[in-house]
Amino acid sequence: MLILHNPLQSRHAGRQEMFRGRLVDCHEHPGRFDHVMNALAQRPQGQLATPGAADMALVRRVHAAEYVDFLQNAWAQWVALDAANAALDILPSVWPGHGLRRDVHPANFSAQVGRFAFDSGSPITAGTWEAAEAGAACAIDAARAIATAGGPRAAFALTRPPGHHAGTDFYGGYCFLNNSALAAQALREAGMARVAVLDVDYHHGNGTQQIFYGRSDVLTVSLHGDPLTEYPFYLGYADETGEGEGAGWNLNLPLPAGTGVDAWFDALRQGLTRVAQSGAEALVVALGVDTFAGDPISKFRLQSPDYLRIGRQIAAAGLPTVFVMEGGYAVAEIGVNVVNVLEGFAHTAG
Repeated sequence: MLILHNPLQSRHAGRQEMFRGRLVDCHEHPGRFDHVMNALAQRPQGQLATPGAADMALVRRVHAAEYVDFLQNAWAQWVALDAANAALDILPSVWPGHGLRRDVHPANFSAQVGRFAFDSGSPITAGTWEAAEAGAACAIDAARAIATAGGPRAAFALTRPPGHHAGTDFYGGYCFLNNSALAAQALREAGMARVAVLDVDYHHGNGTQQIFYGRSDVLTVSLHGDPLTEYPFYLGYADETGEGEGAGWNLNLPLPAGTGVDAWFDALRQGLTRVAQSGAEALVVALGVDTFAGDPISKFRLQSPDYLRIGRQIAAAGLPTVFVMEGGYAVAEIGVNVVNVLEGFAHTAG
């Protein structure tokens, strides 16, 4: 397995996020990455490498150009408003809610932030763009590696910030560029006629769904906490199956808070069955391990040994596979759980 890790991930280090009415230390922080790297040092799963430069043309085929421009320039604009802002993170304070317009690009910086953000828990910092851009490079390079003749059967884009909540022109859920979507697009452009994205994060991959909702060349499957009670709340319901050419090419498998191992693996089997039926030639796995019973912001009951089983079942699909790091906030266990997935996959695939 090729493991592409993000050498710039630590440059995105938010100070605080708004969580349940309070400003708290960010749940998504550089220590998550460090624990996975430490676990890989103890149980190596393949060749470690760093990515090349991000293919920004591909990024702009997935994300709207004005949104990418905003992310690239947000910090400079923020500090230009007031030099004291360099000691603060960017968080939105206004949003274009019901009945308000999103088609106008306002000149006011705070209004721009609210136009592109959908929550107040995803701070932009001095190094957010650099970290997100390098993460995109990890995902794109991982996809191109498995699509290359003689390349690896699997690759892992080990990066942060995560990506699956970011849509064509919005960010939130700690996500800015959608790495799983970028990997899927790179696989399509490398010649795969159809690609499947399987999202096993606790939270619905609303950004990935939105990006591909009208397409039939990328199947999106997500098993996640029921949005009636779980973030991101406003997308992820079972009746969302795609539209236009994409009708029938989105599968949501929402599960109630407190779901245990048996029910979760039943949903995984349903998802993998749909992947097999789709005729996909490659698979992208949005690998969140916040399904762990000890996760501080999630409510499923998987234990560390269950992640070996996840890897085995994904390997049994028999597809070239890109794993993309998403959530997981029980920091002490994140490394063990991620490496268990990779080890279960490698032992079965091998």
